[in-house]
Amino acid sequence: MPFSSDETPNPRQSVLRERREDAVNGYLDRTPAIYRGNIRIHPDADDWARQRDDAPPSLFLTGPIGVGKTHTAWQASRQWLATTVDRTRRMPSIETWRSTALFDALRPDNRDYDAKALTRTLQCADLLYVDDLAAARVSPTGWTQERLYEIFDERYINRRPVLITCDVYPNQISHIVGDRVASRLGEMCRGGVVLLEGADRRMGGVAA
Repeated sequence: MPFSSDETPNPRQSVLRERREDAVNGYLDRTPAIYRGNIRIHPDADDWARQRDDAPPSLFLTGPIGVGKTHTAWQASRQWLATTVDRTRRMPSIETWRSTALFDALRPDNRDYDAKALTRTLQCADLLYVDDLAAARVSPTGWTQERLYEIFDERYINRRPVLITCDVYPNQISHIVGDRVASRLGEMCRGGVVLLEGADRRMGGVAA
């Protein structure tokens, strides 16, 4: 029996669906096991991830320890990836880093990374996700803060989005990233600062 017009497969849609699934599954493979499950995320984070018309370009998730900032960020970035594939018809790049690992990687004496090459990669990625930005007990060196400035300034002037999780607000991180980065993050995430509240998930609480 021939297909009706409504039933006829659309090759372009099939290709796009496969591309989206490949992108999301590839990203899931990079996702830590504990964050692979789906959770209900804050509506503002969901709006950002789905790139709604009034959503801010960047997202800053804040709140107390254990309320689900990192889990929210991984899920939001997966949805952002799927939405971007649908909109642009290409495979976007996402760089994901814990802040402490990033600061170590950017040190000039780190033998595992070329700091300048890494800086360029982080400048150009379609999305940069930095987790737990204020986790470092010791502020980065002047060299590292200069690399952070290069990364965030390039993303700022080219309107490339960032996704940040942090247990303090953007105006409270100058001692970590420097005044210039904090200023740029404040503008990049304007309208996109989301406060998650609730009990500590790790102690049996439920995230907001």
